[in-house]
Amino acid sequence: MLSRRQTLALALANGLALTDRTALAAGEAAAPTVKSPVSFAVLPGACDCHVHVIPDPARFPFWAGRGYTPPVDPPESLLALQHALKLDRVVIVTPSVYGTDNAATLDGLRLLGSRRARGVAVIGPGTGPAELDALAAAGIRGIRVNLEQAGVFDPAASAKALASAVQQIGQRPWHLQVYARLSVIGPLKPQLAALPVPVVFDHFAGAQAALGPDQPGFGDVLDLVRGGQAWVKLSGAYRASTRAPDYPDVAPLARALVAANPERLVWGSDWPHPDSTPKPGRKPTDLAPAQDIDDGRLLDLLAAWVPERAARDRILVENPKRLYDF
Repeated sequence: MLSRRQTLALALANGLALTDRTALAAGEAAAPTVKSPVSFAVLPGACDCHVHVIPDPARFPFWAGRGYTPPVDPPESLLALQHALKLDRVVIVTPSVYGTDNAATLDGLRLLGSRRARGVAVIGPGTGPAELDALAAAGIRGIRVNLEQAGVFDPAASAKALASAVQQIGQRPWHLQVYARLSVIGPLKPQLAALPVPVVFDHFAGAQAALGPDQPGFGDVLDLVRGGQAWVKLSGAYRASTRAPDYPDVAPLARALVAANPERLVWGSDWPHPDSTPKPGRKPTDLAPAQDIDDGRLLDLLAAWVPERAARDRILVENPKRLYDF
């Protein structure tokens, strides 16, 4: 009799979507990053809006200019995470280690299937209309503008990057996912408010929990969210805080965002929790172990941040459904 992992491998070899019944049964194996049970009822249709997939680099090579090398975490592991957290939907984001090559993300979308998965791509100046149309057909619903990569912290350079991205999107019903720090977001507030496409800020918009909701720039984010001009991902709490495992200083940031506009918030695990922080003596080609994060506890924190069930369900189900066109 085949084991669960063998059954899933057979399904993959035959090109079957991971959402097939056989593959679902195989994917019920334990997810090692889920160490604590989730205390609240997760409604059908709930979505993890920020994950990455890192398949075998022999099939999907890393970008030569990457800043770190993550461990392998293929779609099989992502599906196990989805089942462990009782989530039905997921958004796969192309990480910086692939540059502008979205092949690994597209493979994940194909394997998980259109009912479960959507994606956010990274594109370059030479990405043309035909390729963008192919990305849309594969399930891409936005492009990521990473203003934290390669030391790009200048607001003027960031404004140019945003304008270029909007021009490339054209009339496609996509959004801009922006990874930036508050010192960049603040000066760009007028431009961000006027963009003709939705804007989604990663990871609490780069806020630092220790500085609280009154830190410079966070009020600009709240204004954009309050006016419906931007979205924020309640994701990567460990990026904002060092106070593991419950990150209590993140709670005021989350509550301020909920008070501003719960209809412009989504939640993400940031699985598989890559550690891109430079380490002395570690070369970009050296393996950078993932951070030790409890994904069950991360999802459970949402109940503490958003105790009102209706608002929490909106963040997990209805908002992702609208933003990512499920």
